[in-house]
Amino acid sequence: MSVLVYIESPEGKIKKSGHEVATYAAKTAQILGTEAIGLLIGQAENAAQLGEYGLGRILQIHPSENPDFDAKSWAKLISEVALAQNASVVILTHSANGKSMAGRIAVRLEAGCISGASSLPDPGTSFAVSKSVFSGKAKVNYQIQTSTKVISLMGNTLQPEKTGGPGTVEVLDKKLDTPSVKVVSRQTSTGIVPLPEAELVVSAGRGLKGPENWGIIEDLAQSLGATTACSRPVADSGWRPHHEHVGQTGVAIRPNLYIAAGISGAIQHLAGVNNSKVIVVINKDPEAPFFKAADFGVIGDAFEVVPRLTAAIRKFKQG
Repeated sequence: MSVLVYIESPEGKIKKSGHEVATYAAKTAQILGTEAIGLLIGQAENAAQLGEYGLGRILQIHPSENPDFDAKSWAKLISEVALAQNASVVILTHSANGKSMAGRIAVRLEAGCISGASSLPDPGTSFAVSKSVFSGKAKVNYQIQTSTKVISLMGNTLQPEKTGGPGTVEVLDKKLDTPSVKVVSRQTSTGIVPLPEAELVVSAGRGLKGPENWGIIEDLAQSLGATTACSRPVADSGWRPHHEHVGQTGVAIRPNLYIAAGISGAIQHLAGVNNSKVIVVINKDPEAPFFKAADFGVIGDAFEVVPRLTAAIRKFKQG
């Protein structure tokens, strides 16, 4: 019996989310009294360092390549490795790729599946984990009773923890099936922390009135070292790129701090951000529904409040 965790390595780099699921897998294996094994597909810089997060063994397939992702063929390969390693638990990141594979892997392994888990298994039960439901308004504990379990882990569920030294990397001679979808072009965001991994997020909505005013949001984000985000109407209008859209139909995030300027707080938006640890709302409408979900609220014009907040943060850091 073992715990197998698939580690994503986009462009050959293991990011915070990879260290997070590695830590989660190591802690889960400790609860179950077994070992945690990492799995990489494609290139990955410093693969052995995953051992520092509790993975004694790291399996790598196609270490010199960067194969195009295909949910069907990758899920099949991960399932084959899980069977070969006698894995009772398979763990993925709750990313776009992880979400597209979790169900496929569960079907192949005849396993129960929890998508978007936000807790470690409860050692007092056979195997129970919690996740948010009803657009984040409640949490439910799910008990998986099948012998094999599949879990995709929400970002920022726990902090990565280094508990050991470098692990052993083993190259597996396995092949991916020919993908059914051909990738003809790819556009990726560079130089920013991806929203699912971001601990600090500054977001804005239609209250900014136009894309030409987004400089004040970017200045605030830069002063904090935060990632920028936006509401759906902003992305739909082309003011900001769609990968910045947070909400029920966009990216669901769990940052330590979420600052929202000029966003009314419709339920669809709240569904993607209300698991944030601290929410700060800036809006000149005192009746904006977002204030009901906020930990701190500022009733005022974003064009006045945001620059003053940025200046205060910079002054504080300089002091």
